[in-house]
Amino acid sequence: MPFDMSAQDEFKPSSFFEYILTYHRGLFATIFLLPVSVVYSFYLNTRNRIVFLMHSAPAKHTERVKRVQQQMMDWAKEGSEQKLCTARSGWFTMSDSVPGYKQTHRNISVNLHDILDVNEQHRVVRVEPLATMGQITATLNPLGWTLPVVPELDDLTVGGLINGFGVESSSHKYGLFQFICESFEIVTADGTVAQCSKNENVALFYAIPWSHGTLGFLVSATLKIIPAKKYVKLHYQPVYSLDELTELFERESRGTEKNQFVEALMYGQNSAVVMTGVLTDERNDDTPINSIGYFWKPFFYRHAEKYLLKKKTGYEYIPLRDYYHRHTRGLFWEMESIIPFSNQSLFRYLLGWSLPPKIPLLKYTETETTRRLRDTYHVVQDMLMPMVHLKKSLLYFHEQYNIYPIWLSPMAIYDNEKQAGFIHPYQLADGSKDPMFVDVGAYGNPMKRPFDGLSALRELEKFVIENKGYQALYAKTLMSREQFRTMFDHSDYDKLREELPLCTHAFNEVYDKVSSKARLAPVDARRGKV
Repeated sequence: MPFDMSAQDEFKPSSFFEYILTYHRGLFATIFLLPVSVVYSFYLNTRNRIVFLMHSAPAKHTERVKRVQQQMMDWAKEGSEQKLCTARSGWFTMSDSVPGYKQTHRNISVNLHDILDVNEQHRVVRVEPLATMGQITATLNPLGWTLPVVPELDDLTVGGLINGFGVESSSHKYGLFQFICESFEIVTADGTVAQCSKNENVALFYAIPWSHGTLGFLVSATLKIIPAKKYVKLHYQPVYSLDELTELFERESRGTEKNQFVEALMYGQNSAVVMTGVLTDERNDDTPINSIGYFWKPFFYRHAEKYLLKKKTGYEYIPLRDYYHRHTRGLFWEMESIIPFSNQSLFRYLLGWSLPPKIPLLKYTETETTRRLRDTYHVVQDMLMPMVHLKKSLLYFHEQYNIYPIWLSPMAIYDNEKQAGFIHPYQLADGSKDPMFVDVGAYGNPMKRPFDGLSALRELEKFVIENKGYQALYAKTLMSREQFRTMFDHSDYDKLREELPLCTHAFNEVYDKVSSKARLAPVDARRGKV
């Protein structure tokens, strides 16, 4: 993954090949990784479209679920002591390291990646867990439908967004991705297929989000859909002080009737662009249409920055699917760390259509040197902080990291009627509950010097716990088990694991799957070290 190579002479590559992968990573990615990524993406997109058009997915789904069941029942019959996990390669996770536990656990093949049914009457779509956001928007949008919450990157999977977490600039209105889920279908440790919703297996339904596959294997999910529109009419508002930013951002985030989309990009402690948008089919004024999804267009964060530099506000109509995946080509802004010249005009016109390279390939070609550099000097973290602590959180990031850009996406965390699950609304001093949080996304190389990424992360996790926030668990965590249980509510989860047949015997706890001890650096994983 990306890092800053400057002034890091103490990290010496051990071979010429490692030297090329480390110090000329952009050239290697351009010549080798981009072509492989294009071919792989073409294969997946073609295959998924054919399956959907032939309406063969539902029948295949039943067969594939039976194969998952059989694997589970075989494991139970053998009386094996091995824990279970999916056979999907750890290279395909969004984490920047590869899960070491996959080498010691029993791997269960859960190869489920289709869209099963679009029910327009009931306004739901049923999908398998490996269906991606790009796949779903490409299918739903031409039919006139969309998901209320569409996390930005094309390759994010439904299963990852449910078992982990998913947020988008519409989450201030609809909540996290888990809140648009109507029902789940999982296979439990004894091979039973369990349907769960607000009316059936209720405790299991509320426990699955954030559970990271430790209650059973998700085999399908039914998601809400809403009518799609042609455009997002997006307003860009530059701000030039921290107070102005926090006041405007909170006001717009709480304006759920006014705004369907809200996000902000911070370019410095006192400079940011706040963006608000609404869905529309009509272009009833002279506001320009900007198809930002074209491969020759600048990366979105650079485009938004122009309003800051020119000190002016502005409106644009952005085609809906272009808006949803606005951060994909640039991987927010990480693409320029991988290929430094990737946002240059010549590169975009010649090779912009091939961006971004697949994250699994980036992980697989990481070297020991780049891994150590990344662990020490690079940050990829999302912290979910109560909105009332937004200014405090931004001051903390500035003082301890001094990292920019920073992504801000508001989101609601709702309590259900059972008040169950890992996360809950923020409790104010008067006893009332405030559902509004903000995802503070920090990706890149901090400018603070000296800087030690591991020490900084330990302190950041303490700050998040003290302020009743949550850490996105796709990223590195150094929390102890006690800290982890302080951050996340395990009360219903623990009880459910004891009640489900064979669950504690079959599956690790969440902490044992996401902690730093459970995740192995890619290089070590390739060498077979556990």
